[in-house]
Amino acid sequence: MRIQCPFCGERDLSEFAYLGDADFRRPDPDAADAEARFFNAVYVRDNPAGPHDELWYHASGCRSWLRVTRNTRTHEILAVNFPTPSGGS
Repeated sequence: MRIQCPFCGERDLSEFAYLGDADFRRPDPDAADAEARFFNAVYVRDNPAGPHDELWYHASGCRSWLRVTRNTRTHEILAVNFPTPSGGS
């Protein structure tokens, strides 16, 4: 798999570190049901089939964080953008 870095161009997957779901939100640790929320966040996640937004870090390159839209069935990279503070593309 190859990722098109906006700064470095197309690079091999081995240059990147995968963080996970780009839209993941950490549960509130002060919530009354925090333990259940953390359990669900870690163990009961969606496993989408098809286009999915993920966060990747270009560790062996420009060290940029990238929001990558990848088809989880084919591993085709559909889009690469910089993450925004609101989490959108």
